Amino acid sequence: MVDVESGLTGMDEEVATLLRKSKKPFFLAVNKVDSATRENDAVEFYSLGVEKYYTLSSINGSGTGELLDDLVKALPEKEEEEESELPRFAVVGRPNAGKSSFINTLIGEERYIVTDIAGTTRDSIDTRYNRFGFEFNLVDTAGIRRKAKVKEDLEFYSVMRSVRAIEHCDVMILILDATRGFDGQVQNIFWLAQRNNKGVVILVNKWDLVEKETNTVKDFEKHIRRECEPFTDVPIVFISVLNKQRIFKAIETAVEVYKNRSKRIKTSKLNDVLLPIIQATPPPQYKGKYVKIKFITQLPMPYPTFAFFANLPQYVKDPYKRFLENKLRENFDFTGVPVKIYLRKK
Repeated sequence: MVDVESGLTGMDEEVATLLRKSKKPFFLAVNKVDSATRENDAVEFYSLGVEKYYTLSSINGSGTGELLDDLVKALPEKEEEEESELPRFAVVGRPNAGKSSFINTLIGEERYIVTDIAGTTRDSIDTRYNRFGFEFNLVDTAGIRRKAKVKEDLEFYSVMRSVRAIEHCDVMILILDATRGFDGQVQNIFWLAQRNNKGVVILVNKWDLVEKETNTVKDFEKHIRRECEPFTDVPIVFISVLNKQRIFKAIETAVEVYKNRSKRIKTSKLNDVLLPIIQATPPPQYKGKYVKIKFITQLPMPYPTFAFFANLPQYVKDPYKRFLENKLRENFDFTGVPVKIYLRKK
């Protein structure tokens, strides 16, 4: 792009020479041409050795249509690529929690910009990664702050992309700053993943900055699980990206959570294990009526979903559903994954 007001400059000629040497097709756009007089002034740009130039005015959009039409015609035909079927692990958290540093440390190169200034990452970026014989996409996301704190339009759209990354991932790796704790905004991110039935791994970063006593880890973990109730079956890993402590343990845990999320259990095994437990502890009677659960099956969903068939499913209340979920977790490992239970009429 050149400026008709400035005319042809030495810098324009140098750039044109570089473009010709690259042997790549290029278009010459002469900007600020918003009158007939300036159309005539643009003729001097033929000296750059082009067969055609495009006059346009960015301020009002005139002339851009022809340029775009020719640009589209010049684009090489591209075969449609199939969407990647690789699992997606979204690395999410508040600004400056260490998300980009975590991914840089994993891949062994400074691919993402890391500074002390919060909000450096603006878009959700995929990185293909292979570890433990398991290939997947790591998605770096922008930090998510409370709505009231978001002032700029750019940050608003960055947060929206991060939310979309959570909605389209298989496992969310939630990184929190140990010096700030499991605060309200981190909890909001956690519940967003839970509502979307995503696998969750919680990484407590900057653990090297916390003063430790005998029960510091247990107390911190207990606090997190208390805030996560009733979804407490979530792996928590204490890491330090700066000191590279338990970085690969974090990814190994995320891979296990992904496997738990995609686990399928045979119907015969489900019934053999759970029906005796249900018979020993049946649902409480309601209005003098007894509920009998007779059959269990796993539904074909991308996350653990089970249908319990009963004679009076409408009388099974939430406390007993949580009992059934706990028994599923005790007998089949669903750590880090929300479990959905539906009662159906037999």
